[in-house]
Amino acid sequence: MNFTQNDRLKQVTSDTLVVGVDIGSKTHFCRAFDWRGFELSRRVFKFRNTGIGFLTFLRWMEEIMRKNEMKKVIVGCEPTGCYWLTFQKFLLEHEVQLVTVNPFTVNRSMELDDNSPEKSDLKDPKTIALLVKDGRYSTSYLPRGAYAEIREASVCRDQIMKQQVRLSNQIQGWLQKYFPEYLECYAGWDSTSGLMLLKEAPLPQDILKLGAGGMNQIWREAKVRGAGIKRAQTLMEAAQNSVGLEAGEAARLEIWILVNDYLTKADQLKRLDEYLEEKVMEVPNVEKLLAMKGVGLSTVIGFIAEVGDIGRFTNPKQIQKLAGLEIVKKSSGKKKGQPRISKRGRKKLRRTMYESARALMNWNPAFQEVFLYYRNRERNPLGGMQAKIAVACKAIRVFYVVLKTGCEFDEERFRNDIVRSETA
Repeated sequence: MNFTQNDRLKQVTSDTLVVGVDIGSKTHFCRAFDWRGFELSRRVFKFRNTGIGFLTFLRWMEEIMRKNEMKKVIVGCEPTGCYWLTFQKFLLEHEVQLVTVNPFTVNRSMELDDNSPEKSDLKDPKTIALLVKDGRYSTSYLPRGAYAEIREASVCRDQIMKQQVRLSNQIQGWLQKYFPEYLECYAGWDSTSGLMLLKEAPLPQDILKLGAGGMNQIWREAKVRGAGIKRAQTLMEAAQNSVGLEAGEAARLEIWILVNDYLTKADQLKRLDEYLEEKVMEVPNVEKLLAMKGVGLSTVIGFIAEVGDIGRFTNPKQIQKLAGLEIVKKSSGKKKGQPRISKRGRKKLRRTMYESARALMNWNPAFQEVFLYYRNRERNPLGGMQAKIAVACKAIRVFYVVLKTGCEFDEERFRNDIVRSETA
């Protein structure tokens, strides 16, 4: 479906049924309208988030279409968490068009009918349907194949990363209570040799009992590099002078659980990374994107996980908007506001492109020149953060062209574009 407002309006004609659905965790609520906003449903229709419930909804919708001699239907909903995904799958299988409306827009529009901010199962489906009628919706996207696999694995990786960070904080908190000197013996608390000791001898008295020779023996048997008798003696000295709290078996059990959970998460992340690295290579033209200086696997995986199939976009500005990186201005009368990015989009995609911009500025000479141009141009020079955002938007355009056309990144042509924009 086309993306312009006029084209979306053209989708809703006199023979089109517009259905608004308020998605819930167990029960969904819907109302039906024609292209003028005249309600065709006699009351709010409820159906369960099950296969039988979906079929009931389908029959209800078909009955209204039959009574009103309608040929087409557009179903609109808010993309609420994960609850709408099975509903989306069902409608796609039955060739029913599903579109989504922005939850922010729904909240803003809710007061128009009755001048009340009240939110209810009666009100929400109507607001959603009327937004669809007015063309204020987006086409829903359900990734398939490699794109679906990359998105799901990426989401899973993010969740495990959060869990691992939480475990890391808990372990460091434990060390601050019982063995704070340990943190000074290592540049990073999670070194291989350190984690082995935390499992075998976590408390200062355990270190003293084990002795330098015992610690060194553990490391030698495990063939750990960078750990030897010198490190063991440093830990012995730290244990002798420790100011940590007295602890017993409960503290040992706590750190044993935390460390084992942390190592389990590390193994899970490793497996996910291997799978993602393998899966992302199935996406067309990825190898040409990876050939660019400053573009790594993590950037490409993060980009594709959020964007999906590049072929569904007609221009890179749509991706820029998806990331919440489009420039917006707030002006009124003589007052002109400063241009800012909207930040209304996928937060993870926005973060991915910002990190990508930093890497490109460090490793790619062409993007370094772009950054310096925006910072030092005579007309309207940008601040540091603004210039980085401009580089991120440039990167989106390059990623779009490379993935969609399969052409290689041409640094010389990229530089010439900078010159042309400066002289324009």
